[in-house]
Amino acid sequence: MYCERRALALTARRASRPNGRILCYHSLGQPQTGVNDVSPRQFQRHLDFALKHGYNFVSATRIAQNGGGQKDLAITFDDGWNSVFTNAAPILKDYDIPWSLFVVADWSDHHNSWSQNFVLDWRALERLIDDGVDIGSHSVTHPDFGKISATQMAEELGNSRRMIEQKLGFAPETFAIPLGQSMNWPAAAAQAAREAGYKIVYAQAENTRPKGTVARTFVTQFDGDRNFKALLGGAYDNWEEWI
Repeated sequence: MYCERRALALTARRASRPNGRILCYHSLGQPQTGVNDVSPRQFQRHLDFALKHGYNFVSATRIAQNGGGQKDLAITFDDGWNSVFTNAAPILKDYDIPWSLFVVADWSDHHNSWSQNFVLDWRALERLIDDGVDIGSHSVTHPDFGKISATQMAEELGNSRRMIEQKLGFAPETFAIPLGQSMNWPAAAAQAAREAGYKIVYAQAENTRPKGTVARTFVTQFDGDRNFKALLGGAYDNWEEWI
């Protein structure tokens, strides 16, 4: 992945973009997430670079609903890792930047012993909501929707929405696809999401995303200053993590 993204940063042709861009992060300073983990320092450099070059930070919902402006950026995080609370939230609060978090309901419920050490619980999520963070669903158990049955799809989508409503007091209308690539979201999943009550479904890819989803640009630990500049210029818009 490092070699691919470096090569694309140097060689990919840039394209003009009429709409905003939604960035997809996972954790900040939590190495358990592997390539998904961006250091807090690098994250802050991303924000500073964007602001220096005239970008405006807006909500993901704004871009999802009307496309946003050419210089609009939105920040989203997937999974609900602890470092989102300890590292990302304070930085984003200091910059007064709106952001969204998509949580895996079973992980935040701490049904798995490992999640108690690495994933935010419902009380922490309540505190983020109090600070204005937008919370959406990322399923119950984070499956690959391209490999599960229609019944399992309905359960993952509907039960995660119900769990969040029970714990946080509202049923989210936004959903981020686990893994988020073209192969991870068949037509049956899209139908199940609509039936479950979701109005916006976010991918983790740009030009290759599944039909009917909202694009997001995946940010990795390899995206230093050069790569991040290329990312904003569209160098990775035809790239997928797992293909």
